[in-house]
Amino acid sequence: MTGGNESCTAGPVSMSYLTCLTYILEEWTGVEHIGDYLSYAFYIVWVLFPLILVFVLPGVIVILFYVSILVLLIYKRKNELKEAYSQDFWAGAGETLATLWDGHGRIWHGYELHGVKNLPKGPGLVVFYHGATPVDYIYFMARLHVTQRRHCSVVADHFVSRLPGFKILLDVFGVIHGPKEACVSTLKKGRLLAIAPGGVREALFSDEMYTILWSNRKGFAQVAIDAKVPIIPMFTQNVREGFRTLGGIKIFRILYERIRLPVVPLYGGFPVKLRTFIGEPIPYEPNMTAEELAAKTQAAVQALIDKHQKIPGNIFRALMERFQTQKKED
Repeated sequence: MTGGNESCTAGPVSMSYLTCLTYILEEWTGVEHIGDYLSYAFYIVWVLFPLILVFVLPGVIVILFYVSILVLLIYKRKNELKEAYSQDFWAGAGETLATLWDGHGRIWHGYELHGVKNLPKGPGLVVFYHGATPVDYIYFMARLHVTQRRHCSVVADHFVSRLPGFKILLDVFGVIHGPKEACVSTLKKGRLLAIAPGGVREALFSDEMYTILWSNRKGFAQVAIDAKVPIIPMFTQNVREGFRTLGGIKIFRILYERIRLPVVPLYGGFPVKLRTFIGEPIPYEPNMTAEELAAKTQAAVQALIDKHQKIPGNIFRALMERFQTQKKED
C-alpha cells in the first residue's frame, strides 16, 4: 500500500487527488477496494439528492425565523435604555423584519398582493386559508407594512409560543392566542386582526385539492359580531405548491389527533409563484348569527380559491407561473 501511496507524487504526472485519497483511506482503514464503495456511495447520494433537497429547503424558512429573532435580540440590547420610555420601542425592528421578509417573498416567490383596497380603513377581521406553513401570511403582513404602513395582528395556536426563542418574535408580530375577549379587544382598538379558522389541522391535512377544513368552527364569526367589524376573506394562490406535507399518511393523522402537535413532516420550499388575493369585505350585520356569518365567510374564501387556483395544484405549473406576465400589484 505504501508504494501505491508514494506513487501519488512520483513521476512526471501526479495522480488525481481522488485516487490519492482512495489509497490513503485504504491504508488507514485496511479495507480493500474502498474506491468501489465510495463510487457506489456517491451514486446513491446523486440519485437521492432531489429527495433530500425537498426536505432540506423548508429549513430555510426556519433559519429566517431565527435570523429575525437574532435581529430583535440585537435591537433590544442596543435600544433597551435609549428607548425605555418610547411607545414605539419596536418600530425600527418591525421595519427591519418587514423589509427582510418582503425581500425574501419578492426574490424567492415573486410575491404579489392584490385587493388591498378591500381592507377597511379601520378595524377588520381577515380570514384566510391556511397553507402547510404560514409563510404567505408573513409575506402579506410584511408587504402591508412596507407599502401601507399598517400592522395586522394574527391569532396562532398555543404550541407556537412554546417554540424555543419565539416569544420575542411573536410579541413584535402581534401574535395572540385568544381567548375570544382578547380578539374582540384587539379589534375594538381599531386594528386589523387575521385568523385561519382551519388552523393546524388545515395546514397539515388539506392538500393540492385545497379543501377547506374548518369543521363547525364559528368562534371567529362571533368575534366579528361582538366587535361589530367586517370580515375580509383572503387566499394565496399556489400556497400548497410551495410547501406540502405528508398528512395523507394515516399514521400521522392518528398521531396528531392524540397528541395535538404538528408532527407531520414537511417538504418543499419550492420557488413557486405566490399571489395573495384579498376579497370584498363581508359587512357587519346585527341580525346575522355566528353560524350564518361563518358559512358566508367560508363560501367567500372558497370563491377566491375557485377563481384564482387551478385544481388540483401542480408544483411544475406553479413554478412556470414565475415566467408569466405578472399581474399589476395594487
